[in-house]
Amino acid sequence: MASALYGPDGFYRSTSPEQHFRTSANASTLLAESLATLVASVDRALGHPSRLDLVDVGTGDGQLLADTCSLVPVELCERLAPLGVEVRPRPPSLSSTVGWTDTLPAHLTGLVIAHEYLDNVPCDVVEVTEGARLSVVEVEPTSGEEFTPHTPSDQQSAWMAEWWPLGEPGDRAEIGIERDAAWSKVMGALDRGVGVAIDYGHIASERASGRYGPGTLTGYRDGHQVIPIPDGSCDITAHVAVDACASAGVAAGADSTVLMRQADVLRALGLNAQRPPLDLARSDPAAYVHALSRASQAVELLDPSSLGGFWWLLQAKGCTPDLKEIEWIQR
Repeated sequence: MASALYGPDGFYRSTSPEQHFRTSANASTLLAESLATLVASVDRALGHPSRLDLVDVGTGDGQLLADTCSLVPVELCERLAPLGVEVRPRPPSLSSTVGWTDTLPAHLTGLVIAHEYLDNVPCDVVEVTEGARLSVVEVEPTSGEEFTPHTPSDQQSAWMAEWWPLGEPGDRAEIGIERDAAWSKVMGALDRGVGVAIDYGHIASERASGRYGPGTLTGYRDGHQVIPIPDGSCDITAHVAVDACASAGVAAGADSTVLMRQADVLRALGLNAQRPPLDLARSDPAAYVHALSRASQAVELLDPSSLGGFWWLLQAKGCTPDLKEIEWIQR
């Protein structure tokens, strides 16, 4: 998976991933608007520092970061230090005000965003085979043929025992050790501020229900779900055990945590899908069309069966942003 995504000929080095799938970031600028509201809240909670870092890990083409920067309050702009962290080269069209690196800085004060990043952090898959034996799944990289040649390591077994116990033959777990480590690195880099991971994922109660028994590992190409053959031709992704990542963030120093669905967080940040009044169509048709389009875009971001079902993991260190209707769980 690591080679297929990030190797010399990997998916994220040899193509423009944005053409293959739709995300909250490229559906509209409403996600950026909500993140700009969050930036302002973090700034207030930190006491308006002289430099406020805004870092997007796995920033892709940098559009979400650029849009967010354009929507923050004017008084913040001079203190804002936007930075995209990405293995791909810097897009030539990206604003010169946005920094670019392939390495997460060690000391940050502000907001770090990881939007659909953790689902692409490579993970191993373990399956219950016949005889109730636990086996690591290996894949032939060109045909996709699967093998189960060996048992999981002690570390993998311990992670499953805590976060994803398996039961019936055919059940699979996607081991989140590397995802936990990636999120721990994000929270460890924050001296003060908030880290927010936005991804499709699951928590222990959902995994226990059997809903994710077959696992979630899959591929995407040209907007279609495909077999996740690790030859670099498609995106390979798996849902994130967000509660395990939250625990890793606490171990890395997070003082408080919020774990909520996207629909609930976006509403708390001020987004709504209310249709404009019909009177506006008569008095200002252009404004009515704009407001109606905005409402339609908001419906998609708030739909619990679609993008609204994403998980938001927010963890704070050295501050507690005041966000309407969001209750922080203290460490």
